[in-house]
Amino acid sequence: MSETFRPGDADQVCETVAWAAAEERPLEIRGAGSKRNLGRPMDNCSVLDLSALSGLTYYEPAELVLAAKAGTPLSVIETELSENGQRLAFEPADYGRILGNAAGQATIGGLVACNLSGPRRIQVGAARDHCLGVSGVSGRGEAFKSGGRVVKNVTGYDLSKLMTGSYGTLAALTEVTFKVLPVPEKTRTVLVFGHGDAEGIATLGQALSSALEPSGLAYLPAVAASRSTVGYVSEIGTSVTAIRVEGPASSVEARCRSLRSLFGGSDKTEELHGHNSGTLWREIADVTLLGSSGGDLWRLSVPPSAASGVVSAVKAELSPSCSAEVLFDWAGGLIWLDVTGAEDAAHEAVRGALHDSGGHATLIRAPGDVRRTVPVFQPPEPGLASLNARVKQGFDPRGILNPGRMGTDY
Repeated sequence: MSETFRPGDADQVCETVAWAAAEERPLEIRGAGSKRNLGRPMDNCSVLDLSALSGLTYYEPAELVLAAKAGTPLSVIETELSENGQRLAFEPADYGRILGNAAGQATIGGLVACNLSGPRRIQVGAARDHCLGVSGVSGRGEAFKSGGRVVKNVTGYDLSKLMTGSYGTLAALTEVTFKVLPVPEKTRTVLVFGHGDAEGIATLGQALSSALEPSGLAYLPAVAASRSTVGYVSEIGTSVTAIRVEGPASSVEARCRSLRSLFGGSDKTEELHGHNSGTLWREIADVTLLGSSGGDLWRLSVPPSAASGVVSAVKAELSPSCSAEVLFDWAGGLIWLDVTGAEDAAHEAVRGALHDSGGHATLIRAPGDVRRTVPVFQPPEPGLASLNARVKQGFDPRGILNPGRMGTDY
Protein backbone atom coordinates (compact mmCIF):
# COMPACT_ATOMS: atom_id res chain seq x y z
CA MET A 1 0.00 0.00 0.00
CA SER A 2 1.41 3.42 -0.96
CA GLU A 3 2.18 6.00 1.68
CA THR A 4 1.96 9.78 1.59
CA PHE A 5 4.81 11.89 2.97
CA ARG A 6 4.09 15.58 3.60
CA PRO A 7 7.31 17.31 4.65
CA GLY A 8 6.99 20.72 6.25
CA ASP A 9 10.23 22.24 5.00
CA ALA A 10 13.15 21.68 2.63
CA ASP A 11 15.18 19.78 5.24
CA GLN A 12 12.37 17.26 5.67
CA VAL A 13 12.13 16.88 1.88
CA CYS A 14 15.83 16.02 1.85
CA GLU A 15 15.41 13.47 4.66
CA THR A 16 12.43 11.84 2.95
CA VAL A 17 14.12 11.51 -0.44
CA ALA A 18 17.34 10.21 1.15
CA TRP A 19 15.32 7.54 2.96
CA ALA A 20 13.44 6.63 -0.24
CA ALA A 21 16.72 6.32 -2.15
CA ALA A 22 18.19 4.04 0.49
CA GLU A 23 15.05 1.88 0.47
CA GLU A 24 14.66 2.13 -3.33
CA ARG A 25 11.11 3.35 -2.73
CA PRO A 26 9.68 5.15 -5.79
CA LEU A 27 8.10 8.54 -5.13
CA GLU A 28 5.40 10.42 -7.01
CA ILE A 29 6.16 14.12 -6.51
CA ARG A 30 3.00 16.13 -6.12
CA GLY A 31 2.01 19.69 -5.28
CA ALA A 32 -1.74 20.23 -5.54
CA GLY A 33 -2.07 17.33 -8.02
CA SER A 34 -3.57 19.51 -10.77
CA LYS A 35 -1.29 17.98 -13.42
CA ARG A 36 -1.16 14.44 -12.08
CA ASN A 37 -2.81 13.14 -15.27
CA LEU A 38 -0.20 14.81 -17.49
CA GLY A 39 2.36 12.25 -18.63
CA ARG A 40 2.46 8.47 -18.25
CA PRO A 41 0.68 7.00 -15.21
CA MET A 42 2.91 6.16 -12.26
CA ASP A 43 1.93 2.99 -10.41
CA ASN A 44 2.93 1.65 -7.00
CA CYS A 45 4.57 4.87 -5.85
CA SER A 46 4.51 6.53 -2.47
CA VAL A 47 3.51 10.19 -2.67
CA LEU A 48 5.84 13.06 -1.81
CA ASP A 49 3.33 15.85 -1.16
CA LEU A 50 5.01 19.27 -1.32
CA SER A 51 1.87 21.34 -0.68
CA ALA A 52 3.08 22.36 2.79
CA LEU A 53 6.04 24.19 1.23
CA SER A 54 4.02 27.32 0.54
CA GLY A 55 4.61 31.05 0.70
CA LEU A 56 6.67 33.81 -0.85
CA THR A 57 10.24 33.90 0.41
CA TYR A 58 11.42 37.02 -1.40
CA TYR A 59 9.67 39.69 -3.44
CA GLU A 60 11.10 43.08 -4.32
CA PRO A 61 8.83 44.80 -6.87
CA ALA A 62 11.49 47.39 -7.63
CA GLU A 63 13.95 44.64 -8.52
CA LEU A 64 11.40 42.67 -10.59
CA VAL A 65 12.29 39.44 -8.76
CA LEU A 66 10.07 37.01 -6.86
CA ALA A 67 10.96 33.78 -5.03
CA ALA A 68 8.48 31.30 -3.58
CA LYS A 69 8.38 27.84 -2.09
CA ALA A 70 7.47 25.20 -4.64
CA GLY A 71 4.03 24.38 -3.23
CA THR A 72 2.81 27.98 -3.37
CA PRO A 73 -0.44 28.26 -5.36
CA LEU A 74 0.07 30.15 -8.60
CA SER A 75 -3.10 32.14 -7.79
CA VAL A 76 -1.44 33.53 -4.64
CA ILE A 77 1.58 34.67 -6.64
CA GLU A 78 -0.51 36.23 -9.40
CA THR A 79 -2.60 38.13 -6.81
CA GLU A 80 0.52 39.49 -5.12
CA LEU A 81 1.99 40.55 -8.45
CA SER A 82 -1.27 42.15 -9.60
CA GLU A 83 -1.39 44.32 -6.48
CA ASN A 84 1.96 45.74 -7.54
CA GLY A 85 1.09 46.14 -11.22
CA GLN A 86 3.30 43.22 -12.26
CA ARG A 87 2.92 39.76 -13.79
CA LEU A 88 4.64 36.58 -14.92
CA ALA A 89 5.16 37.74 -18.49
CA PHE A 90 5.16 34.29 -20.11
CA GLU A 91 1.44 33.95 -19.30
CA PRO A 92 1.36 30.59 -17.46
CA ALA A 93 -1.35 28.24 -18.69
CA ASP A 94 -3.75 26.45 -16.34
CA TYR A 95 -4.49 22.93 -17.61
CA GLY A 96 -6.78 22.10 -14.68
CA ARG A 97 -10.01 21.90 -16.66
CA ILE A 98 -8.64 19.98 -19.63
CA LEU A 99 -7.08 17.41 -17.28
CA GLY A 100 -10.34 16.83 -15.42
CA ASN A 101 -9.57 18.96 -12.37
CA ALA A 102 -10.71 22.32 -11.08
CA ALA A 103 -9.06 25.44 -12.43
CA GLY A 104 -6.89 27.56 -10.18
CA GLN A 105 -5.14 24.70 -8.35
CA ALA A 106 -1.70 24.93 -9.98
CA THR A 107 1.44 25.54 -7.91
CA ILE A 108 4.56 27.45 -8.89
CA GLY A 109 6.68 24.30 -8.58
CA GLY A 110 4.41 22.38 -10.95
CA LEU A 111 4.57 25.26 -13.40
CA VAL A 112 8.36 25.01 -13.46
CA ALA A 113 8.36 21.21 -13.60
CA CYS A 114 6.13 21.22 -16.70
CA ASN A 115 7.38 24.46 -18.32
CA LEU A 116 3.87 25.65 -19.11
CA SER A 117 3.81 28.87 -21.16
CA GLY A 118 0.92 30.70 -22.75
CA PRO A 119 0.29 32.73 -25.92
CA ARG A 120 2.81 35.46 -25.02
CA ARG A 121 5.67 33.01 -25.54
CA ILE A 122 6.06 34.29 -29.11
CA GLN A 123 7.20 37.63 -27.71
CA VAL A 124 8.87 37.00 -24.33
CA GLY A 125 9.89 33.33 -24.35
CA ALA A 126 8.94 30.32 -22.25
CA ALA A 127 8.75 29.79 -18.50
CA ARG A 128 12.34 28.51 -18.45
CA ASP A 129 13.52 31.83 -19.91
CA HIS A 130 12.13 33.66 -16.84
CA CYS A 131 13.31 31.22 -14.17
CA LEU A 132 16.34 32.72 -12.42
CA GLY A 133 16.96 29.99 -9.89
CA VAL A 134 15.77 26.81 -8.21
CA SER A 135 16.43 24.91 -5.02
CA GLY A 136 15.68 21.21 -4.82
CA VAL A 137 16.63 17.72 -3.73
CA SER A 138 18.05 15.21 -6.21
CA GLY A 139 17.18 11.53 -6.27
CA ARG A 140 20.36 10.96 -4.27
CA GLY A 141 18.77 12.81 -1.36
CA GLU A 142 21.17 15.73 -1.82
CA ALA A 143 20.01 19.34 -1.60
CA PHE A 144 21.22 21.76 -4.28
CA LYS A 145 20.69 25.33 -5.39
CA SER A 146 21.17 26.85 -8.83
CA GLY A 147 21.02 30.45 -10.00
CA GLY A 148 19.99 33.39 -7.87
CA ARG A 149 18.07 36.64 -7.86
CA VAL A 150 19.76 38.21 -10.89
CA VAL A 151 20.75 36.78 -14.26
CA LYS A 152 24.49 37.35 -13.64
CA ASN A 153 24.34 34.90 -10.72
CA VAL A 154 23.78 32.02 -13.15
CA THR A 155 27.30 30.68 -13.63
CA GLY A 156 28.52 27.22 -14.53
CA TYR A 157 25.77 24.71 -15.29
CA ASP A 158 22.38 26.42 -15.44
CA LEU A 159 20.38 23.76 -13.62
CA SER A 160 17.34 26.05 -13.49
CA LYS A 161 16.81 25.55 -17.23
CA LEU A 162 17.37 21.80 -16.91
CA MET A 163 14.78 21.45 -14.15
CA THR A 164 12.20 23.48 -16.07
CA GLY A 165 10.29 20.89 -18.09
CA SER A 166 11.77 17.80 -16.37
CA TYR A 167 8.37 16.79 -14.94
CA GLY A 168 9.82 15.95 -11.54
CA THR A 169 12.01 13.15 -12.88
CA LEU A 170 15.31 14.76 -11.82
CA ALA A 171 14.58 16.46 -8.50
CA ALA A 172 11.96 17.50 -5.99
CA LEU A 173 11.92 21.30 -6.20
CA THR A 174 11.61 23.20 -2.93
CA GLU A 175 11.90 26.85 -4.07
CA VAL A 176 11.91 28.75 -7.37
CA THR A 177 12.88 32.30 -8.34
CA PHE A 178 11.43 34.23 -11.28
CA LYS A 179 11.94 37.56 -12.93
CA VAL A 180 8.66 39.46 -13.25
CA LEU A 181 7.63 42.38 -15.45
CA PRO A 182 5.22 45.34 -15.23
CA VAL A 183 1.69 44.99 -16.60
CA PRO A 184 1.44 47.12 -19.79
CA GLU A 185 -0.69 50.26 -19.76
CA LYS A 186 -3.13 48.96 -22.39
CA THR A 187 -4.02 45.67 -24.08
CA ARG A 188 -6.19 45.26 -27.17
CA THR A 189 -6.88 42.46 -29.65
CA VAL A 190 -7.71 42.85 -33.32
CA LEU A 191 -10.02 40.15 -34.70
CA VAL A 192 -10.07 39.24 -38.39
CA PHE A 193 -13.05 37.17 -39.52
CA GLY A 194 -13.73 34.46 -42.07
CA HIS A 195 -10.34 32.99 -42.96
CA GLY A 196 -9.69 29.32 -43.70
CA ASP A 197 -6.89 27.57 -41.82
CA ALA A 198 -4.09 28.36 -44.26
CA GLU A 199 -5.20 31.95 -44.82
CA GLY A 200 -5.62 32.58 -41.09
CA ILE A 201 -2.13 31.28 -40.31
CA ALA A 202 -0.69 33.34 -43.17
CA THR A 203 -2.34 36.40 -41.63
CA LEU A 204 -0.72 35.61 -38.29
CA GLY A 205 2.65 35.24 -40.00
CA GLN A 206 2.22 38.59 -41.70
CA ALA A 207 1.43 40.24 -38.36
CA LEU A 208 4.41 38.54 -36.70
CA SER A 209 6.85 39.72 -39.37
CA SER A 210 5.55 43.29 -39.24
CA ALA A 211 6.91 46.08 -37.02
CA LEU A 212 3.69 46.06 -34.95
CA GLU A 213 5.06 43.79 -32.18
CA PRO A 214 2.09 41.50 -31.46
CA SER A 215 2.12 39.64 -28.13
CA GLY A 216 -0.48 37.03 -29.07
CA LEU A 217 -1.29 35.36 -32.41
CA ALA A 218 -4.00 32.69 -32.58
CA TYR A 219 -6.36 31.28 -35.18
CA LEU A 220 -9.71 29.88 -34.03
CA PRO A 221 -11.76 27.79 -36.47
CA ALA A 222 -15.48 28.49 -36.27
CA VAL A 223 -16.22 25.62 -33.85
CA ALA A 224 -13.58 26.78 -31.37
CA ALA A 225 -14.62 30.43 -31.71
CA SER A 226 -18.25 29.54 -31.00
CA ARG A 227 -17.28 28.32 -27.50
CA SER A 228 -15.79 31.61 -26.36
CA THR A 229 -17.57 33.55 -23.63
CA VAL A 230 -16.69 36.76 -25.49
CA GLY A 231 -19.69 37.68 -27.61
CA TYR A 232 -17.69 39.41 -30.35
CA VAL A 233 -15.94 36.05 -30.91
CA SER A 234 -18.66 33.46 -30.38
CA GLU A 235 -21.57 35.23 -32.09
CA ILE A 236 -19.89 36.00 -35.39
CA GLY A 237 -20.50 32.47 -36.70
CA THR A 238 -17.19 32.13 -38.49
CA SER A 239 -13.48 31.65 -37.87
CA VAL A 240 -11.54 34.27 -35.91
CA THR A 241 -7.91 35.28 -36.35
CA ALA A 242 -6.78 37.05 -33.16
CA ILE A 243 -3.84 39.47 -32.92
CA ARG A 244 -3.00 41.02 -29.55
CA VAL A 245 -0.92 44.16 -28.96
CA GLU A 246 0.20 45.60 -25.63
CA GLY A 247 2.07 48.65 -24.38
CA PRO A 248 1.58 52.42 -23.94
CA ALA A 249 -1.94 53.56 -24.81
CA SER A 250 -1.06 55.72 -27.79
CA SER A 251 1.16 53.02 -29.29
CA VAL A 252 -1.47 50.30 -28.88
CA GLU A 253 -4.17 52.43 -30.47
CA ALA A 254 -1.93 53.26 -33.44
CA ARG A 255 -0.91 49.63 -33.95
CA CYS A 256 -4.53 48.47 -33.83
CA ARG A 257 -5.44 50.99 -36.52
CA SER A 258 -2.57 49.72 -38.65
CA LEU A 259 -3.62 46.10 -38.20
CA ARG A 260 -7.24 46.77 -39.06
CA SER A 261 -6.22 48.70 -42.16
CA LEU A 262 -3.78 45.95 -43.17
CA PHE A 263 -6.33 43.14 -42.84
CA GLY A 264 -9.48 44.51 -44.40
CA GLY A 265 -10.76 47.53 -42.51
CA SER A 266 -13.75 47.80 -40.17
CA ASP A 267 -16.06 45.57 -42.26
CA LYS A 268 -13.84 42.49 -41.78
CA THR A 269 -12.31 43.22 -38.38
CA GLU A 270 -13.27 43.97 -34.80
CA GLU A 271 -11.35 45.13 -31.75
CA LEU A 272 -11.44 43.80 -28.18
CA HIS A 273 -10.47 46.06 -25.32
CA GLY A 274 -9.05 45.19 -21.88
CA HIS A 275 -11.52 42.82 -20.17
CA ASN A 276 -12.74 40.98 -23.27
CA SER A 277 -9.21 40.72 -24.60
CA GLY A 278 -7.99 39.22 -21.33
CA THR A 279 -10.85 36.72 -21.28
CA LEU A 280 -10.20 35.51 -24.82
CA TRP A 281 -6.48 34.97 -24.28
CA ARG A 282 -7.10 33.14 -21.01
CA GLU A 283 -9.45 30.80 -22.92
CA ILE A 284 -6.76 30.25 -25.55
CA ALA A 285 -4.00 29.66 -22.99
CA ASP A 286 -6.09 27.21 -20.94
CA VAL A 287 -7.45 25.43 -24.06
CA THR A 288 -11.04 25.74 -22.87
CA LEU A 289 -12.28 26.36 -26.44
CA LEU A 290 -11.60 22.71 -27.35
CA GLY A 291 -12.42 19.29 -26.06
CA SER A 292 -15.98 19.64 -24.82
CA SER A 293 -16.37 15.96 -25.75
CA GLY A 294 -13.38 14.98 -23.61
CA GLY A 295 -11.50 13.41 -26.51
CA ASP A 296 -7.80 12.65 -26.72
CA LEU A 297 -5.93 15.96 -26.69
CA TRP A 298 -2.61 16.50 -28.47
CA ARG A 299 -0.22 19.42 -28.28
CA LEU A 300 1.78 19.71 -31.52
CA SER A 301 4.80 21.97 -32.06
CA VAL A 302 5.50 22.62 -35.73
CA PRO A 303 6.95 25.26 -38.05
CA PRO A 304 4.02 27.67 -38.63
CA SER A 305 4.29 27.20 -42.39
CA ALA A 306 3.52 23.49 -41.94
CA ALA A 307 0.61 23.87 -39.50
CA SER A 308 -2.40 23.64 -41.81
CA GLY A 309 -0.81 20.80 -43.79
CA VAL A 310 -0.14 18.78 -40.64
CA VAL A 311 -3.76 19.09 -39.55
CA SER A 312 -5.02 18.12 -43.00
CA ALA A 313 -2.72 15.08 -43.02
CA VAL A 314 -3.98 13.90 -39.62
CA LYS A 315 -7.62 14.30 -40.59
CA ALA A 316 -7.05 12.41 -43.83
CA GLU A 317 -5.86 9.38 -41.82
CA LEU A 318 -8.83 9.31 -39.43
CA SER A 319 -11.72 6.95 -40.06
CA PRO A 320 -15.17 8.41 -40.84
CA SER A 321 -16.31 7.51 -37.32
CA CYS A 322 -13.69 9.84 -35.80
CA SER A 323 -13.79 13.60 -35.41
CA ALA A 324 -11.14 16.22 -34.77
CA GLU A 325 -11.12 19.85 -33.63
CA VAL A 326 -8.18 22.23 -33.71
CA LEU A 327 -6.93 25.51 -32.31
CA PHE A 328 -3.77 27.28 -33.49
CA ASP A 329 -1.60 29.42 -31.21
CA TRP A 330 1.93 30.94 -31.48
CA ALA A 331 1.22 32.11 -35.06
CA GLY A 332 0.51 28.48 -36.02
CA GLY A 333 3.57 27.02 -34.29
CA LEU A 334 1.40 25.42 -31.60
CA ILE A 335 -1.54 23.23 -32.61
CA TRP A 336 -4.06 21.91 -30.13
CA LEU A 337 -5.73 18.85 -31.65
CA ASP A 338 -8.69 17.12 -30.00
CA VAL A 339 -9.46 13.69 -31.50
CA THR A 340 -12.59 11.73 -30.64
CA GLY A 341 -13.28 8.08 -31.44
CA ALA A 342 -9.80 7.01 -32.59
CA GLU A 343 -7.98 3.92 -31.34
CA ASP A 344 -4.84 4.63 -29.28
CA ALA A 345 -5.44 8.38 -29.60
CA ALA A 346 -4.58 8.18 -33.34
CA HIS A 347 -0.92 8.42 -32.36
CA GLU A 348 0.37 6.83 -35.56
CA ALA A 349 -1.57 9.31 -37.71
CA VAL A 350 -0.46 12.25 -35.56
CA ARG A 351 3.23 11.41 -35.48
CA GLY A 352 3.22 10.31 -39.10
CA ALA A 353 1.86 13.71 -40.12
CA LEU A 354 4.72 15.40 -38.26
CA HIS A 355 7.51 13.40 -39.87
CA ASP A 356 8.34 15.74 -42.75
CA SER A 357 7.94 18.97 -40.74
CA GLY A 358 10.33 18.00 -37.97
CA GLY A 359 7.69 18.84 -35.36
CA HIS A 360 6.86 16.93 -32.21
CA ALA A 361 3.72 15.87 -30.37
CA THR A 362 2.74 15.48 -26.72
CA LEU A 363 -0.38 13.58 -25.68
CA ILE A 364 -1.85 15.88 -23.05
CA ARG A 365 -5.08 14.04 -22.28
CA ALA A 366 -6.10 10.42 -22.79
CA PRO A 367 -7.29 7.52 -20.60
CA GLY A 368 -4.65 5.95 -18.39
CA ASP A 369 -4.49 2.70 -20.34
CA VAL A 370 -3.74 4.66 -23.54
CA ARG A 371 -1.03 6.71 -21.83
CA ARG A 372 0.58 3.50 -20.59
CA THR A 373 0.95 2.06 -24.09
CA VAL A 374 1.33 5.10 -26.38
CA PRO A 375 4.41 7.36 -26.11
CA VAL A 376 3.07 10.45 -24.36
CA PHE A 377 6.10 12.58 -25.24
CA GLN A 378 7.78 12.67 -28.63
CA PRO A 379 10.19 9.70 -28.80
CA PRO A 380 13.71 11.23 -28.83
CA GLU A 381 16.36 10.47 -31.38
CA PRO A 382 18.97 7.92 -30.17
CA GLY A 383 21.58 10.55 -29.34
CA LEU A 384 19.16 12.63 -27.30
CA ALA A 385 17.76 9.53 -25.60
CA SER A 386 21.28 8.58 -24.53
CA LEU A 387 21.89 12.07 -23.15
CA ASN A 388 18.56 12.01 -21.27
CA ALA A 389 19.48 8.67 -19.71
CA ARG A 390 22.87 9.99 -18.54
CA VAL A 391 21.30 13.09 -17.00
CA LYS A 392 18.70 10.95 -15.23
CA GLN A 393 21.44 8.65 -13.94
CA GLY A 394 23.38 11.61 -12.61
CA PHE A 395 20.49 13.12 -10.67
CA ASP A 396 18.48 10.02 -9.79
CA PRO A 397 20.63 6.88 -10.09
CA ARG A 398 18.06 4.61 -8.44
CA GLY A 399 15.17 5.93 -10.51
CA ILE A 400 12.92 6.79 -7.57
CA LEU A 401 11.60 10.22 -8.70
CA ASN A 402 8.42 10.11 -10.82
CA PRO A 403 9.55 6.84 -12.43
CA GLY A 404 8.22 6.31 -15.95
CA ARG A 405 6.36 9.61 -16.12
CA MET A 406 8.14 10.78 -19.28
CA GLY A 407 8.96 7.38 -20.77
CA THR A 408 9.71 3.78 -19.94
CA ASP A 409 13.36 4.64 -19.21
CA TYR A 410 12.93 7.82 -17.14
